[in-house]
Amino acid sequence: MHLPLFAGMAAAACSVTGNVKTTFYGVPDNDPAGSDAIAYSCSSRGYHAGGTGTYADPLTFASKQGSGYAQCEIVYAPYLKKYIRNEDICAGCNTAQWVDVFTGNSNNGGNAQVNCENQLTPGGAQSVIRSPPTNLEVDTTPLFSSGTCNTGHIYPSYTPSSYCSGGGGGGTTPPACQTGCSWEGHCVGCACATYDDCADAYVCTNGVCA
Repeated sequence: MHLPLFAGMAAAACSVTGNVKTTFYGVPDNDPAGSDAIAYSCSSRGYHAGGTGTYADPLTFASKQGSGYAQCEIVYAPYLKKYIRNEDICAGCNTAQWVDVFTGNSNNGGNAQVNCENQLTPGGAQSVIRSPPTNLEVDTTPLFSSGTCNTGHIYPSYTPSSYCSGGGGGGTTPPACQTGCSWEGHCVGCACATYDDCADAYVCTNGVCA
C-alpha cells in the first residue's frame, strides 16, 4: 500500500500553481483499459478511482510519476470547482505540471466517454490551488454520467490569486489542532501520517486531519 509520509510536517501554506496542463481519462482509456484501478490507496475507496469533488471526497487525478505532486495530495481545480487528489500515475504525462482528471465511475462509457474527455479538455493551461482552504465552492456534478457529458459544469473564467486570500468561494485556512474528538491528538487540524491516522470519520489530507 502506498501512503503519504507527512508525520511531523506542518501544513503548507495555500499557494497557486499555474501553467498546469489539464486532461481527462476514465475507465475506457485507463491502464489497464476497462478498469477503474489506480496506483495509490488514499481513502476507503482503496485502489479504485472515483470521488465527487468535495474536500472530504476528492476526485481522482493522475500525474507523472515523480512529479511535484505528493501521493494522495489534494489540490483544488478552479476550472472544475472540484477538489482533486493525486491517486494515480499518468504514463502519457511528460511534464510535472500535468493533471489527468478521472471522469465517470466504474462503468465503461466507451467512445462516448472518451469523446467527452476531449470536450472537457481546455485549450489552454489552467491553475490549481495547493494546500487549499477546505471549504471552497464545489460543483459535485459528475463530468460524465450515464452517457451524458456535462460540459456545462466547467469554469474557464476565474481569478487564481483569489483562492488563497479568502475568495473563490469564501474559503478559510485549515483549523489548528482541535480537541474533544474520540482520539486526542488526532482531531481536525492535527498532524497525521497516513489517511487512517485520524479520529472518527476524519481523514489524513496533506498531512492534516480533515
